Amino acid sequence: MGATGTATLNFGAAPGTNTATATVTGQTGILSNSVAEAWFMGVDSTADHNAYEHMIMPLAVTLSVTSVSSGSGFVISASTQLRLTGQVSCRWVWN
Repeated sequence: MGATGTATLNFGAAPGTNTATATVTGQTGILSNSVAEAWFMGVDSTADHNAYEHMIMPLAVTLSVTSVSSGSGFVISASTQLRLTGQVSCRWVWN
């Protein structure tokens, strides 16, 4: 396994938005063919959303990892049909 961590997706202030991204950097060991994944954990919380809201996020939000760059990192993208507001935490891993 390469590394694990958390990232913050910011959907902004009201009225919010349908998309958000987080750039993960500092991953010196990652390769362009590394597999990276992101997900929500129901035990996480932020100043804007509690653990219950994080638990139900997968019902409304799709996470994807793109732009894996050797020796650097990757981008986590979130999209939803609903407008969300505030910051949401997600976890990630790559190997």
